[in-house]
Formats: sequence, C-alpha cells, structure tokens
Amino acid sequence: MIGAELLADAEALLALCRAHGVRLATAESCTGGLIAAALTAIAGSSDVLDRGFVTYSNEAKTDLVGVPADTIAEMGAVSEPVVRAMAEGALARSRAGVAVAVTGVAGPGGASAGKPVGLVWFGLAARGRATLTERMVFRGDRAAIREAAVGHVFAMIRRSVAG
Repeated sequence: MIGAELLADAEALLALCRAHGVRLATAESCTGGLIAAALTAIAGSSDVLDRGFVTYSNEAKTDLVGVPADTIAEMGAVSEPVVRAMAEGALARSRAGVAVAVTGVAGPGGASAGKPVGLVWFGLAARGRATLTERMVFRGDRAAIREAAVGHVFAMIRRSVAG
C-alpha cells in the first residue's frame, strides 16, 4: 500500500515534471514497480510517465533494459555498474527525458557480505547529461525499505528536473 505522504510527493513531482516538460521512465528491481505505481496512482500521470520496466530477475535486467549479463555475473545485481546500466537502458528504450533505476536488498533475506539488508543503489540517466548513481542503506522492514527507496528516487528526480 502506498502511504498518503508518498502519494502527495508523487503528485508534486508530476506537477514539477509537467512544468518542465519532462517525461519519466523507470527500471525497478527491489521496488518491483512501486515507483511507477505511486506515480500512476495520480490521475493524469500518463503525460509524465512514459513507461516502467520491472526488472526483478537478472534475466529481465538483461532482456528489458540491456544490462550486460557479464556485468551482473561479475559485480552482482545490487551494484553501481548494474544500476547505471539499468538507468541508461531504460532511457534508451523509452521516449523519456529522465530515467531512474533502483536495485537493492529489501530483505528480510538476500543479504551477503558487503550487501546488507537495506542497501539500495539508485541511478538517474537524463538525455544529454552524465548518469548519476547513489548508494543508500535504509533501516526497517521490507515495506519501509521499499517506501524509502521510492522517496529517495522522487528526491533525485526533483533535483534533476529543478536544476
């Protein structure tokens, strides 16, 4: 379920994107489509959200947004090179001006050495600009980590669109 605060944030983000003529695309792993769901919960969002890719499996990351399989094998799905490739692939496969990507360990399982529960990598690719990546570690249960990840993506988009 998407909380009221996140929905209000989504509505404000959509208004900002409209004002700047920005269309969005998403490539989501650990959030499983929650970014796109929060945006599309707002009526009229189709003028901003171009498309969303749910790339939960490694194969989906390769098939849908072009992440090289050898990069996943070498670095792991939860890594900076993979999230960068996800964002750039979503941008290349859309009509959006900005694409965001998320991959992480939402828990409660799935942690490994150096990749704790709550670790999330973020990517933002924008036409004509260098791709940005960020690493965060969130606390809480699976739902809290996923919601925090969506909020962080919205903040990244706001910073990118607002300049």
